[in-house]
Amino acid sequence: MLEKLQALEEKYDNLTDLLSDPAVIADQGEFQKYAKTQSGLVDIVEKFREYKEILANIAETELMLQDKLEPDMKGMVLAELEELRARQLELNAELEVLLLPKDPNDDKNVIVEIRGGAGGDEAALFAADLYRMYSRYAERQGWRTEMLGSNPSDLGGFKEIIFAVEGQGAYSKLKFESGVHRVQRIPSTESGGRIHTSTATVAVLPEAEEVDVEINPNDLRVDIFCSSGPGGQSVNTTQSAVRITHIPTGIVVSMQDEKSQHKNKDKALKVLRARLQEKAMEEQAAEVGSTRKSQVGTGDRSERIRTYNFPQGRVTDHRIGLTLHKLDMILLGDLEDVIIALITSDQAERLKATE
Repeated sequence: MLEKLQALEEKYDNLTDLLSDPAVIADQGEFQKYAKTQSGLVDIVEKFREYKEILANIAETELMLQDKLEPDMKGMVLAELEELRARQLELNAELEVLLLPKDPNDDKNVIVEIRGGAGGDEAALFAADLYRMYSRYAERQGWRTEMLGSNPSDLGGFKEIIFAVEGQGAYSKLKFESGVHRVQRIPSTESGGRIHTSTATVAVLPEAEEVDVEINPNDLRVDIFCSSGPGGQSVNTTQSAVRITHIPTGIVVSMQDEKSQHKNKDKALKVLRARLQEKAMEEQAAEVGSTRKSQVGTGDRSERIRTYNFPQGRVTDHRIGLTLHKLDMILLGDLEDVIIALITSDQAERLKATE
């Protein structure tokens, strides 16, 4: 491990030198590439330097113990040595996690797709609850959200809603949210007070740039039509809604939220690129037989991952056996405890796989 860390520190120092080179500064493309690589090494290099400092302090403290010391002084030195060794163990564990292979998509923005599942109108209302939950979580993280498309229901929910989340590390924190979310509550339309179970599916896709996914215009069929709202009523009489079909894969994306046909087409292409990238990632994972890399998984959208139980005020994540009795706070965007627990579980599983 120390050899790997030493090599990374040397790489970091080399990048620091390059970033002060006038020739590199003059080439903004090169400069940005080096700066991004260096930024990805900051945490592990700082932690490694602290680790080396702790090792030096341990060696110095052990030397002190070889001298004849007064009992009180010896006790203080032993206590300090114990603290240093405890910190060494902590840093060792943290460095092992930092050395795990990083998901290349972790720093990307994401596209989130939420669809009402079983439960009709109640499922659509639950999809709207999930959208608000993720929007508020994004606000807490200092991220920006952008609505890409939606299909509202008559009662104020969403049969489908697609939105983008832009911010540092968005995919790294949201990638484990893909799957089936289940809600247990008494619907507002239920006069008998019976608890119903409804579901919504969530898909979290890393946003793909044009350079990531090349789309041949000849592979696309673009249909233009008038947009419509809940119940089928016409929203406008101009043909601004866009439906794009990727002929080789059969993937279809429709957008109608914008009044501009051009804007709807841009949004549809953004979602199409993300779906094509996801499809390529799934195929690659299947080839190497590692679709399920850990207990947390990669977010199979057919897997039931979480239950929101209103009568008991609890949220349970079934993958890691986590139950929190703060449903109201979680639906208001207080998701960090759940997110961190999922990330920690995934890291533990991957560390176990390296043993």
